[in-house]
Amino acid sequence: MAVAWISNREVPLERAAEHAAALLHSSRCPVFSLDTDIHGTRAAIALAERVGASYDHVDGAALARETALITDRGGMFVSPGEVRRRADVVAIVGELPEAHHRFVADLAGTVPDLGGANRREFFLIGDGGRQAPLLGGRKPTRLSCAEGGLGGVLAALRAQCAGRQVSAQVSNFAQFKDALTSARFPVFLFSGFSADGLALEMLQGLLADLNKTLRASGLLLPARESGWGSALASTWMTGFPLRAGFTRGFPEYDPWRFDAGRQLAEGEADLHLWISASGNVPAAGNGGARLIVLAKTTQPFAGADVTLAIGQAGVDHDGVAYSSRTGSLAFVAATAASQRPSAATILRLIAGRIPVEAALPC
Repeated sequence: MAVAWISNREVPLERAAEHAAALLHSSRCPVFSLDTDIHGTRAAIALAERVGASYDHVDGAALARETALITDRGGMFVSPGEVRRRADVVAIVGELPEAHHRFVADLAGTVPDLGGANRREFFLIGDGGRQAPLLGGRKPTRLSCAEGGLGGVLAALRAQCAGRQVSAQVSNFAQFKDALTSARFPVFLFSGFSADGLALEMLQGLLADLNKTLRASGLLLPARESGWGSALASTWMTGFPLRAGFTRGFPEYDPWRFDAGRQLAEGEADLHLWISASGNVPAAGNGGARLIVLAKTTQPFAGADVTLAIGQAGVDHDGVAYSSRTGSLAFVAATAASQRPSAATILRLIAGRIPVEAALPC
């Protein structure tokens, strides 16, 4: 099975790694796009430090909104286990990623054993119509208004909860207010997948208001689990989440400066290292930057200087990944073990061929 190509020509893995290392070593401004497990993230950040690269997630915009909520604003958060045990009122904020649909269905099919209620009550804030079938035939109560999108609905909802006047009334607000009055622990499920920064901040404002008279919290269900896992790994390695870099020889965090998509579009980067075994492919147009691709593939990627085939954690090989079901890192066993190397293995192979004296950090 072919595993490595230079341009469209099949070559031995070691030769492709040497060519990739040479490209990285000669690059003046490399940028990495990550979609990998914890081991792959650690190896990518170690390589980024060696070559002075910046790094971002392949779905960096949604992840940046979620990390900005933590780094800039803060908020009230709860674990998934606490939601399962205690939440008697569940409000789904906007559209949740498909990866979390099973969790929502599990909530609909269970009752809170510590919440004092026999059945959870579900509300749907904004336009999240595709969530309704996930509730086992139960129909959630929709909270919406005519203006402002998701952020506008949350703003109106917050205002009405505080007894203020609004230009557009939230539908079914009286039912929501009654549910809050009798609730022991309402929880809002949210994600950066459909909510922008203003909506996320408005939600935390609503939670802060509610906690003046009752106990309420929010559960962040990340837009991409791989992104949140990489953000955590980056934080413990460098002190910063993703959209960080080593362009000046030490770790820096700047969500605008190290936006990989912006860097490539504006011609700031001269080399793009793309790492994804989950089916994502680089967007067309690379701003003239050379391209190295690590992907689960059987053929070279069009336009790539080097393509290296890798396996997927939890499918081709064992790995460690973030699990939103537990709110922590978890071991993922291979479900269809293959001989495809992991992203971490290939990245370390490349790093070992870059002529730098400093050892890779652990």
